[in-house]
Amino acid sequence: MGQSSSETAKDEGHGDLVPSFTAYFKKMKRENQIISQETIRSIELHLKKGDIRGANSVISDALKNIDSAPINIAVTGESGAGKSSFINALRRVGPEDKGAAAVGVVEMTMVRTPYKHPKIKSLILWDLPGIGTNRFPPEDYLKRMKFQEYDFFVIISATRFTKLELDLAKAIRSMKKNYYFVRTKVDIDLDNERYSKPRTFDRKKTLQNIRSYCENAFSQNKMDVPQIFLISNSDLSDYDFQVLMDSLIKDLPAQKRHNFTLSISNITEAAIDRKREALQQHIWMEAYKSGLLATIPAVGILRDDVEKLKVKLNHYQVVFGVDDESLELMAKDFKVSVEQLKKNIKSPHLLGTKKEETSREMLLKYVEKFAAVTGGPLATGLYFRKTFYLHHIFLDTVTEDAKVLLRETYSKN
Repeated sequence: MGQSSSETAKDEGHGDLVPSFTAYFKKMKRENQIISQETIRSIELHLKKGDIRGANSVISDALKNIDSAPINIAVTGESGAGKSSFINALRRVGPEDKGAAAVGVVEMTMVRTPYKHPKIKSLILWDLPGIGTNRFPPEDYLKRMKFQEYDFFVIISATRFTKLELDLAKAIRSMKKNYYFVRTKVDIDLDNERYSKPRTFDRKKTLQNIRSYCENAFSQNKMDVPQIFLISNSDLSDYDFQVLMDSLIKDLPAQKRHNFTLSISNITEAAIDRKREALQQHIWMEAYKSGLLATIPAVGILRDDVEKLKVKLNHYQVVFGVDDESLELMAKDFKVSVEQLKKNIKSPHLLGTKKEETSREMLLKYVEKFAAVTGGPLATGLYFRKTFYLHHIFLDTVTEDAKVLLRETYSKN
């Protein structure tokens, strides 16, 4: 039997949905998309048929997968290479913070230990015992560490990669999973070189020597030389950390890219912009799911809308590290007051209203301002409901706040 009229929304007014949806994802690099090409094609097919309910169902399932898809990252390597410090850096926690991975000069990890990201609950980093330690000989390591459960593997060394680590890479490759070689503590090597050769020290040449030293291990073992990521766990904004993050995002399945992108520290303005792009896609997907085809209403912002908007704004603030808890930690690090930090940012004041202005009036003013600046959604062929206008306003404001605080960080270092 065919679909009833209540199940299929065929209407001439829906004609702009397909080209606008297609155009939005077509202009985006595939490695940045948070939904798969298969999902995009399925949504387009439903839209072409005028089946809004079917399109909404596919989008709804995609959003659930994006928000809840588990990400499991294994971090391994030799004892003392900096595995735990790397995990703490990815989770944005210090070595003495609550829930931090144990850091020490001896092997601290004797069992595989999961560490949840404090803000992205679906992301778990697994601290694995060092390869070749007495309790874990190489022949038992893979089986006991349950390697089949991870999305990818980060193999860490603080010197050069040994045969144990190269053999591990071969085993991972045979499982058709990705691995990444990370050389840590390059800042210490640079400092040592600078101290020992103050007159002839060359930073660029020293980094290349470190890289070449790592690459020689692969050549000597007749293996293809992979990309080596040079990083410092204490300074993520320098060296190859952002390059590593970009590689991980690109190689992850589409539905897992969103949450992993949101987990990354605000180490550069480019990292902040990447979070913004991922959240923009999420906003667009929600808009399509809701079938937002009406023009912007001039009325109808209710108390319930305001409460939902507060939740959404807080979510953006948490992701970008401009929520109250994050500001308190930053204020403590810089030895300034939270109020002083808030003077330089705008998002904490977005939903504050003056005595003579109601929440509804204030929100409508934001809608009008956004429409005036962007020319409205007509350029995309899709009408957004008022809440999605506001989500964009919130997102843009929080993004700029994160950049302001990043610049503050640089100015104080």
